[in-house]
Amino acid sequence: MRRIGPLLLVPNPNPSWPWAVGVSLLALVGALAAAGGVFWAYGVSPLVAYRVIAEGTFLDPRALPEVVRRAIPLLLVGTGLVLAFRAQFWNIGAEGQLLSGAVAATGVALFSPLPPALLIPAMLAAGFALGALWAAFPAVLRLRWGAHEVLTTLLLNYVAAYGVEWLVHGPWKGPSMMGFAYTDLFPETAWLPVLAGTRVHWPTLALGLGGAVFGHVLLHRTVLGFEIRVQGENPEAARYAGISPARTVLAAALLSGGAAGLAGVGEVAGIHHRLLSPGQVSMGYGYAGIVVAWLARGSPLGAIPSALLLGLVFTSGDVMQVALRMPFRVTDVFNGLILLFLVGSTPLLQMRIRWAPARSKPALTQGEGWTPSS
Repeated sequence: MRRIGPLLLVPNPNPSWPWAVGVSLLALVGALAAAGGVFWAYGVSPLVAYRVIAEGTFLDPRALPEVVRRAIPLLLVGTGLVLAFRAQFWNIGAEGQLLSGAVAATGVALFSPLPPALLIPAMLAAGFALGALWAAFPAVLRLRWGAHEVLTTLLLNYVAAYGVEWLVHGPWKGPSMMGFAYTDLFPETAWLPVLAGTRVHWPTLALGLGGAVFGHVLLHRTVLGFEIRVQGENPEAARYAGISPARTVLAAALLSGGAAGLAGVGEVAGIHHRLLSPGQVSMGYGYAGIVVAWLARGSPLGAIPSALLLGLVFTSGDVMQVALRMPFRVTDVFNGLILLFLVGSTPLLQMRIRWAPARSKPALTQGEGWTPSS
């Protein structure tokens, strides 16, 4: 319990959804006010900037598919991270796992002798497998030798990024790419189908939505999900109940890494149709997925609106670059402020505000500590 002037903040572990929505909207208003100062310093009126952003996102029918397209990798990564975090496996390496999935899909698309009908299923399977393997390595290091996964998963991001750089500048550099650091284009049979007139690759979208439902059922309707929840909420109780931490942590790591790997498959097979440098493949989806999982508050289904919200934030950045000619660093600051305020408002979600002005102390009377002045 904490007092701020006449307001009393009372802990509330189960906030209602109107309160959660209200706090999130308040955080967005605060972020927009702070970002207005950045726009003003850059020489653009904040009102003009927000009008252009609104016209380019909410009022443009072409913007919604772009929001969904941005949300697909965020949903896959975020859902996987929700499962990992529920098992207290702090996976910060979704970026590297996403890139691993992209590499696996590229290898299958360009170098496998599979018939066309099997190409896309094989790319998805290979992307999931290599992403899961990339997450399993730090899980084994933690379970076998106690290495903390925050450090190992984070470092593996750099390993994956430099590995992709080496591939696109070296052995996989496409001879037909005129010197650019790309692989050759995938054959068209390895392209993920998209919704007409958009860049929304629907197989990966279906996998993301299905993965969120699967994660919800897994956590609340299966023995493994029960074990993951107990392991995450009370490891001591899990140990007394005979729950194996190795089984739960490894399962959560495999599912989390595999989901991120599928996101990498979607980016190279649904958008670019070739492997590029890491910054062009991922756009930071692996790191933004941590925010998606955080905002989802441990619910795989909650990752769906969280991913859409961040997809909207990413799309707003694109609008600012194109319509306002702002450098991407300014748009990164805009995106970062929104994420900062949303995450920073999380403690307020678990509080209930009560109006309770402090009562004035009664005047002391003789016999209650009162002493005569003379």
